[in-house]
Amino acid sequence: MSRDLLLEIGTEEIPAHYMPSLLRQVKELAAAKFKEAHISHEAIRVLGTPRRVALLIAGVAEKQADVSARNKGPSVKIAFDGEGKPTKAAAGFARGQQVDVADLIVEDGYVFADVTTVGAATASLLPAMMKELVLSLSFPKSMIWGNQDVRFVRPLRWFVGLFGSDVIPFSLAGVQAGKVSRGHRFLGTGDFTVSSMREYERVTKEHFLIVDPEERKAMILKGLQELAEEKGGRVMIDEELLEEVVYLVEYPTVLCGAFDKEFLALPEAAIITPMKDHQRYFPMRDGDGKLMNLFLTVRNGDTAYLETVRRGNERVLRARLDDAKFFFEEDKKKKLADRIDDLQKIVFQDGLGTLRDKAERLAAIMVFLKDKLDLPVDNRDLQRLSLLAKTDLLTQMVMEFTELQGVMGKEYALLDGEKAAVAEAINEQYLPRFAGDGLPQTIMGKILGVADKFDTITGSFSLGLVPTGSQDPFALRRQTIGILNILMEADWNLNCTEVFAYILELLHVAFNDREAVMGQLNEYFALRLKNILQDQGFDYRIIDCVLQSDTLNAAAAAKRAAALAAAGVMEQTELLQAYTRVGNMVKDADDTAVDPSLFESKEETALFAACQAMSGRLSQAYSTCDYTAAVAILSEGVEPINAFLDNVLVMHEKESVKRNRLHLLTAVFALIRPLGNIKKLL
Repeated sequence: MSRDLLLEIGTEEIPAHYMPSLLRQVKELAAAKFKEAHISHEAIRVLGTPRRVALLIAGVAEKQADVSARNKGPSVKIAFDGEGKPTKAAAGFARGQQVDVADLIVEDGYVFADVTTVGAATASLLPAMMKELVLSLSFPKSMIWGNQDVRFVRPLRWFVGLFGSDVIPFSLAGVQAGKVSRGHRFLGTGDFTVSSMREYERVTKEHFLIVDPEERKAMILKGLQELAEEKGGRVMIDEELLEEVVYLVEYPTVLCGAFDKEFLALPEAAIITPMKDHQRYFPMRDGDGKLMNLFLTVRNGDTAYLETVRRGNERVLRARLDDAKFFFEEDKKKKLADRIDDLQKIVFQDGLGTLRDKAERLAAIMVFLKDKLDLPVDNRDLQRLSLLAKTDLLTQMVMEFTELQGVMGKEYALLDGEKAAVAEAINEQYLPRFAGDGLPQTIMGKILGVADKFDTITGSFSLGLVPTGSQDPFALRRQTIGILNILMEADWNLNCTEVFAYILELLHVAFNDREAVMGQLNEYFALRLKNILQDQGFDYRIIDCVLQSDTLNAAAAAKRAAALAAAGVMEQTELLQAYTRVGNMVKDADDTAVDPSLFESKEETALFAACQAMSGRLSQAYSTCDYTAAVAILSEGVEPINAFLDNVLVMHEKESVKRNRLHLLTAVFALIRPLGNIKKLL
């Protein structure tokens, strides 16, 4: 026999961006708790609106499953005396297991007790389980209200707890579970009764609640697309905005508003940002892709008084666009170049100087990167870019709409007559702004983006501002991932450790402190790179291998991983074993001076010849990061390596011969070192 279970947690409005994680937590915790309690069930669903989270579990068993176990007791020598009679130890063990001494089982020199725990009724366990589930939920920020000592994301207002049609009797934060839920704040008629899980979605709809997020999303998308077509346009769907809106409403209705065409003279970003980021509106484009003076938004209600709601939204947007227009006109009165001196008035970070200090470091770092990577960029352009890069932070538009940093910098730079490449780089320096965002596409944008992020991260680490698992106030984790993705996408073979060292020198960090800071930076970057490669689907052994290289080079590591995977190196057991045998012989030796006149066997001569034949081609392959070719070349050494190790005594009685043979093996192992630590592959 089984029954359905419903738990609805009723609260004040929960922040929309908390909801996806919260729903996942509820589902995962419920599955784990029922598994731990040995209570079988069917499908688990989790639904939610801004004011409620609902757990629906079908077919929950009426009782726990019986659990049988064979528990180990004392050894036979301790459990029985010389005459084979049970001792006090055996009796005590049997009593603790609630079995008769005569029922103890002797096996492998120990006594065991077969114990069966009879499952309890599910109904008796649910009150504690539901309470524990609610208390186990975690949030970025929690709150305490009234005289309660319970922490939750928002004040708890009601619980619906049903097992079949019976109430699950529990209380938390002064709220008693029952059958009563609450309807839509404005459209509903107040409280209503839920009789069972099967009735939940039907009865909530009667009270203007669409509790299924996917259903709300479908309704919103359908409304947006239909209204956009009706107005002769195309809605600009932003997935993050769409998800946020889904969790802002309980009963969605889409409406269309307009704004004065005069505002279309503003840069698009100055129009779209107030719409999306501040008002949660969806912009529209016409058939030619031009921005329209229309917007779509979603109301938490029905179509009643929709015209009034529309006018209210239009008034709010007009105020925001009036501000944007004023800021834009005022900002144009002063060129970006005329703001350079004002950078000295803005502190970038306590201990890292002003924005002007940062601009000077950016100039040096960009030239350093350009020279290291041999990029076709004029140093004068980099100097100009470094001075202008942060000047838009001083404009009124960016001060009001911080999301427009870089974006408005590009607009103002073009209006000022700066080079198009410089203007575009000012915009691209902040990419990627979020997970899944695009990367810089121009050379100067990549150089500035990488230099800016390197400077911020290295400077922060030098001050001891190292991110923790839960604290990353300066978004260093995102910036690190951005650097690595840019380097890999651009195929820039850059040793990050050299960049750390250069910036620490620019920052005048004490020489004795640099090694510790660089160690932290290397470890931090390597972990982020490992995560990226894992997301790309590489075997963990290949990742561990390539990250054991002498240099922290993201592009090279990604190429090595791809080459090893493509070559099926995990299946090339002979190659791995051969070079690993060599590595075990030479350990960390580095002397490769070989004297052929000391050879005493054909195997030595053959291995030396193979080593020389591979060396030149491998150097070429490594210099161009052609790791696929490198793996193929290395396979040529397997046969002579095995022949040497099987037939030649390395530890010869003559010291000169022994040392020469070790040097030969060291030279052979040096051929594969650039791939990483191949021992990780076995």
